Amino acid sequence: MTMTNEQAAWFAETFEKLVANVGQAVLGKEHVIRLTFTAMLAEGHVLFEDAPGTGKTSLARALAATVQGSHNRIQFTPDLLPSDVTGVTIYDQKTQKFEFHKGPVFSNIVLADEINRASPKTQSALLEVMEESRVTVDGTTYDAGRPFMVLATQNPIEQAGTYRLPEAQLDRFLIKTSIGYPDHASTVRLLGGSNLKDRSKDLSAIITTQAVADMADLAATTHVDTAVLEYISRLCEETRNASETRLGVSVRGALAMVRAAKVWAASQGRNFVLPDDVKELAPVVWTHRLVMDPEAEFSGATPEVVLTRVLADVAAPQQRASA
Repeated sequence: MTMTNEQAAWFAETFEKLVANVGQAVLGKEHVIRLTFTAMLAEGHVLFEDAPGTGKTSLARALAATVQGSHNRIQFTPDLLPSDVTGVTIYDQKTQKFEFHKGPVFSNIVLADEINRASPKTQSALLEVMEESRVTVDGTTYDAGRPFMVLATQNPIEQAGTYRLPEAQLDRFLIKTSIGYPDHASTVRLLGGSNLKDRSKDLSAIITTQAVADMADLAATTHVDTAVLEYISRLCEETRNASETRLGVSVRGALAMVRAAKVWAASQGRNFVLPDDVKELAPVVWTHRLVMDPEAEFSGATPEVVLTRVLADVAAPQQRASA
């Protein structure tokens, strides 16, 4: 069943309200907020590569407040254990039973701050829950609920004492982007409200977490024409065949693009995906999935350059891909 025009109009209107609400706490970053909500409604996760103090924590709190969801922040450090993330089973002497104490990952919005500072073992604790929205501890599986989204951050400048994120984990992030510093006007507004330490506290909820899940289900019904699917497949194949890459876009990456493009199209009031949606999302959905050949990288090749060339070389379908 494909989304109707009326449903698409309602989706776009609600999406705009969500973006505007979070925009009251995170000033001047409308595009980033749109990308983050796109990831949420596509049931994916976001990796922010940003310097400290750009508003990542404020964004997570504002998202949670807007959808009446729970929020937890995990500060990743070298001594953080997997059980500190997922939770631990403890023996209760009174009841003489083992009880599972849920970790901070059991929230609607989880901010994994400086994720690359934790050991690979601890980072791997997120792999299952990011892919399947569930956690398995001591052979028992626990559902993380809906919506569930990880907002992870890493500092692009300071690399001392960090562990590079493995490709398998990078591939689980639907979008990689950065918030960046606000523009001049937004900075002046922020400075003028310096007494407001947390702007998200004043936000009113727009929808419930159940409504977010319903929106995600509705977005999944957005029509994607076969020509657009073939276009996505050809783009992925070209990234794999590029001489500069050791690893191109995976099948998971192709599926991620389809899910993200469906939400992006619906957020603009359309019940069908256009090739332009794919082109617009490609830099944030695919760049972090490309593994460069060391020699090509030494010569100055970057994932952005490769993806730009691939988008230019592969012809997009011309027909209107409507439902």
